[in-house]
Amino acid sequence: MAVTLIATVLALVLGHLAPGLAAGVRNHRWFGRWLGWLSAQGWLGRGWRSGWGVLIALLPPLLLVAVLDAVFDDAAWGVGGLLFGVAALFYAWGPRDLDRDVDAVVDGPDADARRHAAARLSDSGSAPADADGLVTAVFRNALRRWFGVLLWFLLLGPVGAVAYRWVVLLVAAAAGGRLPADTARGARGVLRWIEWPVAQLLSFTLALVGSFDRVMAAWRSAGGAGFQLDAAFLGAAGRAAVASEVAWEGTPPPPPGADPYAAEAGLLQARKAMTLVWRCLLAWLVVLALFVIAGFVS
Repeated sequence: MAVTLIATVLALVLGHLAPGLAAGVRNHRWFGRWLGWLSAQGWLGRGWRSGWGVLIALLPPLLLVAVLDAVFDDAAWGVGGLLFGVAALFYAWGPRDLDRDVDAVVDGPDADARRHAAARLSDSGSAPADADGLVTAVFRNALRRWFGVLLWFLLLGPVGAVAYRWVVLLVAAAAGGRLPADTARGARGVLRWIEWPVAQLLSFTLALVGSFDRVMAAWRSAGGAGFQLDAAFLGAAGRAAVASEVAWEGTPPPPPGADPYAAEAGLLQARKAMTLVWRCLLAWLVVLALFVIAGFVS
């Protein structure tokens, strides 16, 4: 857990202060070339064109990560394992700095610039149409850029962190039509499985750092109390937390259909969403720090 705590702080600091370094390290074009090579191998046959294609795409690079992790784990009295863990989490984080992307939306010089910046938060490449969509996009990006990587790093180490990132990349490739239909379906299924527990923990954290009753009510209404592998409840929980924060300040919400990139109220909601994301991350890091301290004391 000490490695997780150190690696998370370094990933945040380096990503914010050295975006050029982060962009270079988090260059995933090789993964696209790898998928293209697999698609061109006729001998893979039905295996690649089925749900098993997810394993074919992920297992070889993950085995390499596992071998490197084992090699570095005991190197230099454990320092090698620490450095490899930091490098793996830094690689899997992001790929862009979420705080900078949200700031570009909120602080853009005009509505068109803000809308263009908001498109970076959308899977479709187009800006969310309303304030609720913008808030949902912030929390979805928090899940995929930060918290999904962090939880799986905590559970499975470097292999877990990079596996989560590569599954997200597989789903992005599927959305771009670069995977066979059954392989794409399998990738989306795997992502639902590995994101669902992260979304649950993040929703509960939102309730703790925000309005507990309001967030939990929205979470239940969106199906969070069930076992369907759909993380849509996170967006509902995030919108409820933001609405509670804005209402507490006495700021009226933007009217239905209002352009969130031209209205101050819409931009305020995006800023509040990012503030809540930071609170959630701080809460996770505090819990990690307490476990680390307890380990040292014992």
